[in-house]
Amino acid sequence: MINKFSLSMSVYQNDEPEYFRNAFLSIINQTLVPSEIVLVVDGPIPIKTYNLISEFKLDYSFLKVINIKQNQGHGNSRRVGLNECTNDIVALMDSDDISVHNRFELQHEFLLNNPKVSLVGGQIEEFIGTPENIVSKREVPNEHGKIKEFLKSRSPFNQMTVMFRKSHVLNSGGYVDFYHNEDYYLWIRMFLCNYKFHNLPDVLVKARVNSEFYKRRGGVKYFLSEYKVQQIMYRNSIISTCRFLLNISIRFILQIVLGESLRGFVFKKLARKKI
Repeated sequence: MINKFSLSMSVYQNDEPEYFRNAFLSIINQTLVPSEIVLVVDGPIPIKTYNLISEFKLDYSFLKVINIKQNQGHGNSRRVGLNECTNDIVALMDSDDISVHNRFELQHEFLLNNPKVSLVGGQIEEFIGTPENIVSKREVPNEHGKIKEFLKSRSPFNQMTVMFRKSHVLNSGGYVDFYHNEDYYLWIRMFLCNYKFHNLPDVLVKARVNSEFYKRRGGVKYFLSEYKVQQIMYRNSIISTCRFLLNISIRFILQIVLGESLRGFVFKKLARKKI
């Protein structure tokens, strides 16, 4: 059938069972439901989450569960999930966010009508506590040219919103482990393969955050991962020397120099739109 697509999602030990339940329900209550849901259980999970998955398996025959004994991290679990998807069109979803009711219909229709586009994402609203308590919005550019320009400074997609063509992702090398930057690294490699991007102007996902979310986006390990991403872009002539130095300087200040509280304040001011 022409409307077939897969949904790939991973669940982890620290995920709240109720958050996971709400995320899953936002998938099956869509105006266009995936023909296949691939759920990667990345390492041990709470018994409550395990019981929820068992219930969902009984109710939804299109749910495929892949168990990994030891936690392997986001990049590896995304790779496993993608490899298990049987459709070429694949959507991603995080296990604690809420997809708006017509998200998949909008994206799937766009990809069908635009066969040259490899990946389509959208906007997100971030909430604390309940989905009604929106605290900020992350806006990303819509058109391919603007997305390519945005990519030179920051990730041009809200990763939990993306829907893409699996064959194009695999042709770009697929997902690899890259410490919090596996998605950004993939977009860069797709850019180098000359694949076409798009973001819808619509809010597609309500993303769960908390008061500590922005503060945690720092530290030496985080900075080194970001540094490697910038090196890759520089070596592949995506960014100039000046842009490379500017990107590294900004990240060094934000992730190494600033304390957690100040980092959170600056991050929200620079990278998010206040609601």
